[in-house]
Amino acid sequence: MLDSNCDRRVFNYKKGKNVTQSAKKTCAVYRPNAVSARVTQNWFKRFQSGNFDVKNEPRSDLPDQDEVNAVVENVEQARHISSYDIAKELGIDHKTVLTHLTSWIYKKAQYLGPIRAH
Repeated sequence: MLDSNCDRRVFNYKKGKNVTQSAKKTCAVYRPNAVSARVTQNWFKRFQSGNFDVKNEPRSDLPDQDEVNAVVENVEQARHISSYDIAKELGIDHKTVLTHLTSWIYKKAQYLGPIRAH
């Protein structure tokens, strides 16, 4: 389903509204701070280039699931492997390994439930 905010931005762009007017109109229709002028400016740049596709483009900052699985696999195979060794073996940044491990540990802890003192 398309985001109606995007439809509103296309409408305002085609009506000749400027970025600030469009952002204010969108916020008036939906809710205060629904969209910033900066985000609207990015959309208008896209529209000016002739791209009126309102679907979000794939994001490169989301983790690659294969990369996450590779990090977890390394830990499961060798419990005492260091995060530096994992980063070197997979050819990825050390901080990325730490982020994946932290996320994995958090998910595992949620699955196991709360820890009770004996």
